[in-house]
Amino acid sequence: MLYRKLGTTGLDVSILGFGCMRLPVLDGRQDLIDEPVATEMLHYAIENGVNYVDTAFPYHGTSRTEPGASEAFVGRALSGGYRERVMLATKLPSWLVETRADMDRFLDGQLERLRTDHLGFYLLHGLNAASWEKLLGLGVLEFLDEAKADGRIGHAAFSFHDDYDALPPIVDAYDWAFCQLQYNYLDVDEQAGTRGVRYAADRGIGVVVMEPLKGGRLAGAQPADVRAVWERAAQPRPAYQWALRFVWDDPGVSMLLSGMSTMQHVVDNVAAAQSGVASSLTSEELALIDEVRAVYRARIRADCTGCKYCMPCPSRIDIPGVLALLNKASMFDDVAGAKAANSASLLARAATCSRCGTCEALCPQQLGIRELLDEAVDLMCE
Repeated sequence: MLYRKLGTTGLDVSILGFGCMRLPVLDGRQDLIDEPVATEMLHYAIENGVNYVDTAFPYHGTSRTEPGASEAFVGRALSGGYRERVMLATKLPSWLVETRADMDRFLDGQLERLRTDHLGFYLLHGLNAASWEKLLGLGVLEFLDEAKADGRIGHAAFSFHDDYDALPPIVDAYDWAFCQLQYNYLDVDEQAGTRGVRYAADRGIGVVVMEPLKGGRLAGAQPADVRAVWERAAQPRPAYQWALRFVWDDPGVSMLLSGMSTMQHVVDNVAAAQSGVASSLTSEELALIDEVRAVYRARIRADCTGCKYCMPCPSRIDIPGVLALLNKASMFDDVAGAKAANSASLLARAATCSRCGTCEALCPQQLGIRELLDEAVDLMCE
């Protein structure tokens, strides 16, 4: 495993972090983690050098208002000596905070679920311009100072979902250990983008990248025109390695998080991390990535990462599921595959959209979800 400095903290973090948002589940239920498999995955990663584990209040839940299953699972899985081998992070559910007292209440509950009395890092989750201003007004910086002083957290950080212009005021407001940004070779201009990575790194703040595979879409089957570009590479690589190497190639990035769902994902990503040296891609390889970006940008219909912030839908539509079908059809020239088993009920439910707009107000990607649902129905329903 390779390690990099995390901003100015002096800490060495593995360039691969273990994200606990997309663990394997049973019976298709996101709130029912397959604990034996997920535990084996987490232990394998730690035994092979991963020293950062990242979870959050809503992960593996059915509602963003109640704790998901991820934190409690992580607390159990890190027993038996594994807790002492990692820097553990979870996140304040910013959207639920209404008072200063809420901040302490959420943190104390998370420590209990995680079976620990301290965290390496505590993040303000999913900040945008509006939520940041709200938290400031409620005294969140004083809360972070107190939580560090009493030992409940080692360092403060934040994750971010907004346009670039909202980032600098947050970066400059506090002594952050790092910021967690969405970044991959397709999202160089979206959200914080490359400019955000540069801004944070230039100010000595660590950059932890989420969605390096864009919700797994950069690791799956490649359309013919994408494959044709990759096949010109002097050194062939699987698609997921191109995506990971792009992020690791940036010297401003301290670490990337991978939300791994199978043991094979863990094995592959740990192996890929052995060559994730900054500034190691050649100019020819970077040019290939630019070409692939252009091909994909021409194909994407719904720029959804599957974060599920739009859920639950009042009309009980599986919005990420429907948008994933639309992208599969449009990006991979595969309408038939998108319409295959288990998709009929998704599409039928999508046709019942009440057009209330709740999903669009919650979407970090600011997608026009109602129109995309209509498009999916028109394209794939007979």
